[in-house]
Amino acid sequence: MADKKDKKEKKIRECAWEKYSDAELKKVFDFAEGYRKFISDNKTERENNDESIREAEAAGFKNLETYIENGKKLKAGDKVYLTNMGKALALFVVGKEPLKKGMNILGAHIDSPRLDVKQVPLYEDTELAMLDTHYYGGIKKYQWVTLPLAIHGVIVKKDGTSVSINIGEKDDDPVFGITDLLPHLAADQMKKTGATVVEGEDLNIMLGSMPLKGEEKEAVKKNMLAILKDKYDVVEEDFMSADLEVVPAGPARDYGLDRSMIMGYGQDDSVCAYTSLRAILDETTPAKTCACLLVDKEEIGSVGATGMHSRFFENTVAELMNCMGEYNDLDLRRALKNSRMISSDVSAAYDPNYPSVNEKNNSAYFGKGIVFNKYTGARGKSGSNEATAEYVALIRKIMDDNKVTFQTSELGKVDQGGGGTIAYIAANYDMEVIDSGVAVMSMHAPWEITSKADIYEAYKCYKAFLKDA
Repeated sequence: MADKKDKKEKKIRECAWEKYSDAELKKVFDFAEGYRKFISDNKTERENNDESIREAEAAGFKNLETYIENGKKLKAGDKVYLTNMGKALALFVVGKEPLKKGMNILGAHIDSPRLDVKQVPLYEDTELAMLDTHYYGGIKKYQWVTLPLAIHGVIVKKDGTSVSINIGEKDDDPVFGITDLLPHLAADQMKKTGATVVEGEDLNIMLGSMPLKGEEKEAVKKNMLAILKDKYDVVEEDFMSADLEVVPAGPARDYGLDRSMIMGYGQDDSVCAYTSLRAILDETTPAKTCACLLVDKEEIGSVGATGMHSRFFENTVAELMNCMGEYNDLDLRRALKNSRMISSDVSAAYDPNYPSVNEKNNSAYFGKGIVFNKYTGARGKSGSNEATAEYVALIRKIMDDNKVTFQTSELGKVDQGGGGTIAYIAANYDMEVIDSGVAVMSMHAPWEITSKADIYEAYKCYKAFLKDA
């Protein structure tokens, strides 16, 4: 009886590593290396958006705006994209069937937890120049102290000129950081809970300590402004119109003695965004139109003009239909209703250091492939999208037919926690949606960990979905 149970568990939780031939193993590591470089170079939603466009154009995608402006018609096999304020992106491969029959959609988000520089951030305290921040998304604030940090983003001057900022990533760049109390003086601090051991208003970046010669008042701050003026031609007031993000400095790294994992910043949700992007770039002339939607603001509720709650995707589909000569309002609604979507977002991997928060039979494990979450939410499934049994059955068939290793999971024990994705927002169009992504350890920490096998299986999953859903 014990042997029979072991076999059953092994079948349900197949280890992806065990099935790879030497040639397939090389594909896994080659794909992971491309991903590692991508997330090392693109740590913000703007950078992710821009690099995704560059790769899409290299793969033959054209800006949908050129079709809209010139009245050009789209045909089956055409590849187009449209960006939203440089922070969100929709890509399409036009299918042979009318759009009203629906699309196969991959949706992921490209924002990650971080620290944002405030609008009036620069000040001097005890002859140290400091930069004030406001944390973005769900972070454990104490994890962000004593780390080497980098500053990424743009400063837009009054004349509309945009200045790109990326300091802390090159070997010869300076880095920044947030200090912490030494243990000898931390008796009171150590009595606090994890949520308050470092307060939000204490996440201040140390920017510099050298005074500007000849200045008596705020000489260190003035030196920082002089450096910014010299290098970037910006002044202090320009901080008001800037999007500056503080992220961990340095590249993603191979993790583990066997190099089977990747440790890097922003894998929630770059790991799903990258694999979704690679999947649609491989598409040629599908039966149904295929779409890849990369959105912003998921970490703070998918709000705003660049989040999933905006009308960007719906409006873009309307423009797409119009360029195909098929637009009317009813057919637009049919196109959305008849679509199928994978909401590509990460899942929490089982961590043997913290077993008490998981129920083992319904947890995600490293090396067991892409993860499907029939539902998300919290407590009594509050705030979740729940895929129908019929849709889950279809997904299972697609995975098995394409030899994709997959597993199912919940986000922790019942009443232990929970979470949400963009799935429920897309489901408002009446389309079939299921959550699916890569299992992550140390999720929302400055450095997150994923399995290379799971990354590769996610790519295979998304390719299979676009082809067969």
